[in-house]
Amino acid sequence: MTNIKEKVSEYIFLIFALSSISVLALITIFIFVKGAPIFGQVGVINFVFGMSWAPSQGEFGIFPMIVGSVSVTLGAAILGVPIGICCSIFLAEFAPAAFRNVFRPAIQLLAGIPSVVYGFWGLLFIVPFIRDHLGGPGLSILAGAIILAIMILPTIISISEVSLLALPRQYKEGALALGLTH
Repeated sequence: MTNIKEKVSEYIFLIFALSSISVLALITIFIFVKGAPIFGQVGVINFVFGMSWAPSQGEFGIFPMIVGSVSVTLGAAILGVPIGICCSIFLAEFAPAAFRNVFRPAIQLLAGIPSVVYGFWGLLFIVPFIRDHLGGPGLSILAGAIILAIMILPTIISISEVSLLALPRQYKEGALALGLTH
């Protein structure tokens, strides 16, 4: 009887998995079918390396968007990775247990906040701060990088802390014996 239940549940999960994959495939096909005329009209080179995006005027260049995305990502990595690694080192090595027990779940809770909330928070606080203290309109690569850095911190902290805690104690003791300081 349990073997039949397992087979039925196996087929049900297989159907769900195949349906989600097929929906993803249909979305991809739809995007390519609807976007193919633009590639025929503009060309792939002009689409990727074009400098102007004005669909109502027939201009479909996405190069500034690619450069902006890469810049924001690099800026977020430059800001977020050192902070995240330092936080994880502090939590794994130096923080008291009571502190760790409070802040570890709080950091993991930050990972569950939707990106729209982070973006809205950035528009309300980060953008005006940049505008008032650094000049310009405030809507900049720096603002995007700061918001994205805040968004990636929980993941970096969690992964780094787990990696540090998984390190065998003998390695740390050996490094301390060779003269490494905390």
